[in-house]
Amino acid sequence: MRWDPPPVRGRLRRDLPLAPRTWLRVGGPARWWFTPADEDELAAVLAARPPELPVIPLGVASNVLIRDGGLDALVVRLTGPLAGVAVVDGLLVAGGGASDRRVARVAAAAGLSGLEFMVGIPGTIGGAVRMNAGAFGGETADRLVWVEAMDPEGRRHRLSRDELGLAYRHSDLPEGWIVLRAAFRPVAGDPLAIRRHMEAIRAERARSQPLHVATGGSTFKNPPGAKAWRLVDRAGCRGLRLGRAMVSEKHCNFLINLGGATAAELEALGETVRRRVYATSGVWLEWEILRMGRPRPAEAEL
Repeated sequence: MRWDPPPVRGRLRRDLPLAPRTWLRVGGPARWWFTPADEDELAAVLAARPPELPVIPLGVASNVLIRDGGLDALVVRLTGPLAGVAVVDGLLVAGGGASDRRVARVAAAAGLSGLEFMVGIPGTIGGAVRMNAGAFGGETADRLVWVEAMDPEGRRHRLSRDELGLAYRHSDLPEGWIVLRAAFRPVAGDPLAIRRHMEAIRAERARSQPLHVATGGSTFKNPPGAKAWRLVDRAGCRGLRLGRAMVSEKHCNFLINLGGATAAELEALGETVRRRVYATSGVWLEWEILRMGRPRPAEAEL
């Protein structure tokens, strides 16, 4: 596919390796990687792209598994002015590229409560909206008011919370739409109590989850009335390995790259866990990690 993109002030690169930009440290290259200088430049590039070139927004890739063949797409990462956070007329407005943790910190500094849970989510607001991210008793839908998004043709849209169809780890946001910003309505709170709540979340995350390793966060969604990690543990999968991929011994709903694992190994390990859980409990676990991209050609032939 030939494309002569327009000149940009941001960063537009071809065949950029993605593995160093993902938490799992795996994945092939992006056909195109774009960090726009601002919203208008994003709209112009999207409008100029070939219609057959998909658009994939990608944050810090903390809950994403990119396959070893990479992404034959225009991958968009929002930074700079599209990652700002501010309190405006009682709403906390965050750019799609803002980290969830920064949103929690800005809210806390302003004495606003209701977003403390975000300090325990290592992603960006765009991803939080798309999957209605949640942790430690809260989820994105709880305080969300509206979202501004851009479709793959560069057109802007504003959607209310109800129009997004938010459910457990799900939204109806169309594929390829990029969250430009989201507005939340927190409530006034005691700054000391807010900080203590956030400190407790950090401590619980450090106690219960594998940190400082290459992982992708929660691998499987919790099925109704159950916890995914308990089902994985009962199936005897804690510490299970495939090549350089392993099920965490600390929290068995996390997959770990021990160093040098491939995306194929991690995905195959996850599928092995799903089969073993089904054999022991009759439950098919649903992936929470977003898997995308192409396998390597040799893997596709197997």
